[in-house]
Amino acid sequence: MHSAIFLLMFLSFSPEIKTESSSNHVIDDSVGLGRTFDGIGAISGGGATSKLLVNYPEKLRSQILDYLFKPNFGASLHILKCEIGGDAQSTDGSESSHMHSPWEENYHRGYEWWLMKEAKKRNPNIKLYGLPWGFPSWVGQYSRSPYNSVMTTASYVLKWVINAQKVHNLTIDYLGVWNEKPYNVTYIKTLRKLLDDNSQKQVKLVVADSDWSVSEDVMKDKEFGDVVDFIGVHYPGMTSTTDAKKTGKQLWSSEDYSTFNDDVGAGCMARITNRNYVVGMMTSTIVWNLIASYYQSLPFPRNGLMTADQPWSGYYRVDNPVWITAHTTQFTQIGWTYLKHGSGVGSFEGTGGSYVTLQSPDKKNVTIVIEKLSHDHSICVRPPLEPYKTEAENVTFTLKGSLANIKQLNVWVTKLNFGGQPSKVFMKMAPLQIVNGEFTLYLDVDTVFTLTTLSVGQKGQYAAPPPPQGFPQQYKDNFDTYPLDVEAFNFAQQTGAFEITKAENVSRGNVLTQVVLDMPLNWCGPTLFDLLQKPVTMIGNVSWSDVIVSVDVQISKVNGSKGVFVAARMDKGGCSVWEAYGLYFWMYPELKEYRLTHDLVGTKLLGAGKLPTAAVGQWHNLMLIVKGTQATGVFDGTQVFSVTIPATPKNGFIALGTDNFGLANFDNFRLEVAHSVEDFSFVNYQDFHVHDVL
Repeated sequence: MHSAIFLLMFLSFSPEIKTESSSNHVIDDSVGLGRTFDGIGAISGGGATSKLLVNYPEKLRSQILDYLFKPNFGASLHILKCEIGGDAQSTDGSESSHMHSPWEENYHRGYEWWLMKEAKKRNPNIKLYGLPWGFPSWVGQYSRSPYNSVMTTASYVLKWVINAQKVHNLTIDYLGVWNEKPYNVTYIKTLRKLLDDNSQKQVKLVVADSDWSVSEDVMKDKEFGDVVDFIGVHYPGMTSTTDAKKTGKQLWSSEDYSTFNDDVGAGCMARITNRNYVVGMMTSTIVWNLIASYYQSLPFPRNGLMTADQPWSGYYRVDNPVWITAHTTQFTQIGWTYLKHGSGVGSFEGTGGSYVTLQSPDKKNVTIVIEKLSHDHSICVRPPLEPYKTEAENVTFTLKGSLANIKQLNVWVTKLNFGGQPSKVFMKMAPLQIVNGEFTLYLDVDTVFTLTTLSVGQKGQYAAPPPPQGFPQQYKDNFDTYPLDVEAFNFAQQTGAFEITKAENVSRGNVLTQVVLDMPLNWCGPTLFDLLQKPVTMIGNVSWSDVIVSVDVQISKVNGSKGVFVAARMDKGGCSVWEAYGLYFWMYPELKEYRLTHDLVGTKLLGAGKLPTAAVGQWHNLMLIVKGTQATGVFDGTQVFSVTIPATPKNGFIALGTDNFGLANFDNFRLEVAHSVEDFSFVNYQDFHVHDVL
């Protein structure tokens, strides 16, 4: 049976489909090879994108990690790129630094160490890549630039690399400079020298995680060019520049995708994975982000390869970008080589689509990846995609050189459907027989093919996870069950760092502490973000309206913040968190007063008054009750205000935070959500309690 019709039948297409378009392409390794393949990867961070993954039930969490990292199972990634935390908001939250201050170091904070180790458990060959988005203020000498003292910044990054190895047995393979920010040639040279002088020569530098302009400096400054291993750009739109190609450096799309992970997102992934090399000669594509494991109301919801944002229910979903990624990652490895353009790599001119051929170093195996994605079904979030047409066609491939001896290719196919029928993804077909070094395929629109001599490959599958559920409407946490220095489950810090510490009063146990003393050197703009930001962490569901929230608070006598708050109906996070509205109940113990504000930055006052018993260093309780258009504040069991509140926002998150950077402690957090105002029926404030739900 003709191979094209054979595949059509398996895909449930009509074998009567005819097309006027047809083309012929040669795949030949005898004319030489193209560039070395550097792998497909994904990013955790930029920022806090893996936050909710950490506290999934272990069994389900392990399944999720298998889908991402296990070879020949799911996405089977070659590279894991992680944020080097800087205590600064960097898209969906802030990630803790390993050095909040110059006098202390801690290599157990956050979740990136854990994630890298889990990736290595599943694939010991995965490459690890670190990149800062922000920095603690001291690194920049309390300025707005990390380059005021290049030795200080380079030493800070070097310590992260060295202790990844020393503390976690993780070897870092690649480092970047400063995400999407200006680079500094002297800093990069200094970092290279420090790495070399400290037995870290294996670390390669990817410069500069922004645009192609660095190519000019690479060519005009030989010393600089010598320390740049890869030129990495973000969202290149499949194109590179003449200067970039002239450098002779391997070119990477070191951040790409950032697209909602539905079938259009899968189409985006298929298109850029192939065409970044076909059009732009980029040998690696690294997608933001690895897994959408953050609250969906934060920026860029579901922009991961897959989604896991409900640890309380255990629900997760394996989205189709995972299987599009598998078309390449399960059948190639870093170190394979692309064939030359015109001899295994190319586009289907006039009809849309592209193909790449990769060969193993020993030339014993070959993989061909073909995509026929239409414009409207492969749009990424950025940059704009110029219109082009895509047509179905019959394509004949002729194998030459050492490939002429191939008699059979294993076949994996995806057909993305956009007309109501479900897509058919990563299907293993019957092997394709090669006759006289030639075969013909019918390429329908919105299809992806992998043809390979390898016999590996699997569409991994576990039993369906539990069904989705909203965040528990009764919740409490006294923070006593965590190890020190980690973040509390489900609290999504947006600026600053909220970590578990030991209370001064031993009988109180552990507490949640905002530990950052100075405003970080931020990644977010605009300048107002620097001027108006306040440390804040959020929890719950953005749809919540009527709530009771209670928390014990203490401002430290040494390096303490000026004030502390509990909030409801907070409507924003991410880089626009400084614009967040809601209801913020503040305590200022040194001033012995409270405030209720409509905004996080504290400029829109709804009420204020005295708290005669408030004191720095003492524990107090703040309770905020929001019912319809009324907000009530309770301080240490006594009502201090009950006021009419603005009609908007009608709903939002629960939040905790401080007025400025400085130490503040939180304990015995409790919340309860009401479906209506009548649900709140307690007589005394002391009657408020929350059932154990976790």
